[in-house]
Amino acid sequence: MPDRILTLSGGDWARLPGSAASAELIAALEDGKVLFFPDLRFELQDTERRFLDPAVRNPKSRNISLRADGKLAGALGSEADQAELAALLARFRAQACSLIDALAPQYKPHLRLAPTSYRPSQVETRAQSWRADDRRLHVDAFPSRPNYGERILRVFTNVNPQGQPRVWRVGEGFEAIARQFVPRAKPYRPWQAKALQLLKVTKTHRSEYDHLMLQLHDGMKGDADYQANCPQQTLPFPAGSTWVCYSDQTSHAVMAGQYMLEQTLHLPAARQVNPQASPLAILQRVTGRPLV
Repeated sequence: MPDRILTLSGGDWARLPGSAASAELIAALEDGKVLFFPDLRFELQDTERRFLDPAVRNPKSRNISLRADGKLAGALGSEADQAELAALLARFRAQACSLIDALAPQYKPHLRLAPTSYRPSQVETRAQSWRADDRRLHVDAFPSRPNYGERILRVFTNVNPQGQPRVWRVGEGFEAIARQFVPRAKPYRPWQAKALQLLKVTKTHRSEYDHLMLQLHDGMKGDADYQANCPQQTLPFPAGSTWVCYSDQTSHAVMAGQYMLEQTLHLPAARQVNPQASPLAILQRVTGRPLV
């Protein structure tokens, strides 16, 4: 299996490593590779270290998030504590966006900001259904939020204070996944998509693209033989490191770790440097028809 991880030196959020070429990094990113920055650390202020505690998360919420409008959700604590935690997440958001601007300046006019996430819980002890279990290899897809091929670009950083790594498995390329799982997919039925929208299961009409992405997500997670035997590699992302990928294209599973920050950005597939590398284009080639 070709290496799906590209390791880059440098510890500046707003500047590429001296030897890196933006065009090469964008090509790797749009091919579904993970860009790994082992020395790119997000620094917590001394007063912020008290938030390195799973008790800051409301148990009714999976993660803590800062919405694009600045509202904090999923956190416990006083008004002052929540304001300081929101400021921490806003600072991380700014640094993550600076990194993407440095990596892919062509994207900047077209990016749409999504919530910033703080994940203080221990991965290994999280109880979840098989569909929600991110310890199984998968590509990201949203059951209730059809996106019509819009890309899911994510920046992750490990802020674990005990030096515990965030351990991922990274699987094979998206086209290989599509060619294996699309033939197994349940057929798309427009009337079902309309019913899901009318029942408010989905926020908008689910396209055939969104249907297939969910079929890939569930098909991968539900196939025990695939999980065990497909081409894959394991990478522990150390505390103080950062990594970037298109999580709708990069097959990944989160096996271990605690205390991670994550920023999501959305990009129209047509605004990629190479739109033909997008999951939408790949799935349209595999099926031989338009999907949105």
